[in-house]
Amino acid sequence: MDSTAITPDMTVNLAGIPLRNPVMTASGTFGYGEEFAEYVDLESIGAMVTKGLSLKARAGNPTPRIVETPGGMLNAIGLQNVGIDAFIAKKIPFLRTVDTPVIANFFGATIDEYAEMARRLDQIPELAGLEVNISCPNVKQGGIVFGTDPACAFDVISACRKATGKPLIVKLSPNVTDVVVMAKACQDAGADALSLINTLTGMAIDLNRRRPILANITGGFSGPAIKPIALRMVWQVARAVKLPIIGIGGIMNATDALEFMLAGATAVQVGTASFINPGAAQQIAADMEAWLSAHAVADIKSLIGALET
Repeated sequence: MDSTAITPDMTVNLAGIPLRNPVMTASGTFGYGEEFAEYVDLESIGAMVTKGLSLKARAGNPTPRIVETPGGMLNAIGLQNVGIDAFIAKKIPFLRTVDTPVIANFFGATIDEYAEMARRLDQIPELAGLEVNISCPNVKQGGIVFGTDPACAFDVISACRKATGKPLIVKLSPNVTDVVVMAKACQDAGADALSLINTLTGMAIDLNRRRPILANITGGFSGPAIKPIALRMVWQVARAVKLPIIGIGGIMNATDALEFMLAGATAVQVGTASFINPGAAQQIAADMEAWLSAHAVADIKSLIGALET
């Protein structure tokens, strides 16, 4: 063994949340944490992000609602979740036993619902922060998606900001003309950090049946094929706002994760990779540390935004 090998500092600070390393799990791909405890040392990763939560439990969309595609997968789960009351009663007791920050992802159908969710989640001491999913339609404004209209995004994030003192992370949709405009609106509304990107809208067709494969027809596309798009958006947003960024999109290994950090991400989220290997997040964190050690990089924070152009 090389006696000169260094042990790199893997810690990062995400909007006031200290992480032991930059690797987080992506909402909707890691359940509520407990489901993966058998496969992952939950105290080896930086943070866990819960499945998206709403005021009431949701059954989600009819099946089939997941389909593998070349380079990724489509999902139309429909934000199935247990609801906030069951989350507090049945999920928090386990999360309390794990020494890893937990961030609750949440959503609503109206600004008032978003604000109420932020207020309720603010009262849970076990939560280190909140991640707002704004890729949802505003039922009071004709179905306009909060995350595709800057004024709408500003209003919903402002309402959430008033309802919580916890770090507030906004998950941005890539299904927009200009993601920088959306990022700036969220920054102006009081967001503490940004997650990007959420899934792209896609579909799959069964040629022989001449029908869509997903019961919902369209779904969210994720996996390796979206990585170049996500990298570009992270790079663009990092240069335009002062907020820390969480990079998401097609991160399958340590190289992918480190590229996102060079583009400007402070942390990353691993999603689709966990469907292939439930221990992916832990493996990626370990491999990132090994890469830093092999390349004599003493502190992972020195890579954030260090892309040379």
